[in-house]
Amino acid sequence: MNYFDSDKEIKQQYLTYIDQKDFACIAAKAALGRKQIHCMVADSMQCSKDDAAILRFLYDFIEEYRHSSEQYHSAAVIFKHPIIHDELVFEKLFWEKLQALSNMDALHYSYDRRVGNDPASPDFSFSLKQEAFFIVGLHPASSRATRQFQYPTVVFNPHIQFEELRDLGKYEAMKKTIRKRDKAYSGTVNPMLNDFGDVSEVYQYSGRQYGTGWKCPLNIKHASVKDHTTA
Repeated sequence: MNYFDSDKEIKQQYLTYIDQKDFACIAAKAALGRKQIHCMVADSMQCSKDDAAILRFLYDFIEEYRHSSEQYHSAAVIFKHPIIHDELVFEKLFWEKLQALSNMDALHYSYDRRVGNDPASPDFSFSLKQEAFFIVGLHPASSRATRQFQYPTVVFNPHIQFEELRDLGKYEAMKKTIRKRDKAYSGTVNPMLNDFGDVSEVYQYSGRQYGTGWKCPLNIKHASVKDHTTA
């Protein structure tokens, strides 16, 4: 990590990370191949000064995604600071940042009606601008080798993409391939992996392994849900 790296250099480092031959997530690699990975570099994950800009970036991504006929889209928010040496430090900052974005979003939008808004629910998914997302946290101290990137990063993957792949009969094959590659890269399959609808997907977001007593700290404050097409 070099604090003198420009935003452009940091974005390229992220794309190079995805482009590794052994990188497990083939969906991310497909998005990269289609030039459909959007990146924003923010200053510090500990600070709120960039939160409004992050939300605008994600709203713009949502609009572009909604008007695209292509599959495989992803948005990454990469933070220059702090240096992460401890998984629990990232964990705290990760949930605080998602909470801040969710609180700001709740002032203008209700929740995506296609998913649950209770983090403990098996059908929960994180929502911004009434668009559900599967979230992936990355940082250099992650216990999962496939989640180790030199800058703390929060990746937003539109949830509907996975449902579309399921409808096309492609999801199960992709899931098996990702898990096989993850095991080859990390030595084991991520113990937090579950299918949507079995248990809440929040267990998979940060990359840390949770015990049975863990409770997601997110407090969703959105009003009643409605279809984003009527917003």
